[in-house]
Amino acid sequence: MPPIRKSVTIVLAEDDDDDYLLTQDAFKEANLFNPMHRVKDGEELVQYLYRRGQYENQGPLSWPLLVLLDLNMPKKDGREALKEIKSHPRLRRIPVIVLTTSRAEEDLVRTYDLGANSFIRKPIGFSELVELAQTLGQYWFDLIEFPPHLY
Repeated sequence: MPPIRKSVTIVLAEDDDDDYLLTQDAFKEANLFNPMHRVKDGEELVQYLYRRGQYENQGPLSWPLLVLLDLNMPKKDGREALKEIKSHPRLRRIPVIVLTTSRAEEDLVRTYDLGANSFIRKPIGFSELVELAQTLGQYWFDLIEFPPHLY
């Protein structure tokens, strides 16, 4: 019997529609049915987390317990958004996983310096993406404990 998973809301910061759809499909294939909210750029991510702009008057939104962050996005890229998130007293507690196609060592080092919890290169094939989703689920939703104020 599979473990009972925490109801963890995921925010996926991804500007590419195909990557978003593949990620959604991979999570379903991995039996991860956590609520997933997509934002298309770093500016929208920050607005979502601060409940500003288009999210200001939408009533209570699910507080995310995990952010999957692409680095190369329009308006405000993932590096800028990460820096802003990790400099805020409450937001810094949200785990941020950088999920990127970047192979640049500079991106790897810089995102950890900015406070990223993990740096993962996007898999090329769908089956590898499903495996990644399964691994993320086992670690982030089955094993670790989140501070209770984030629920």
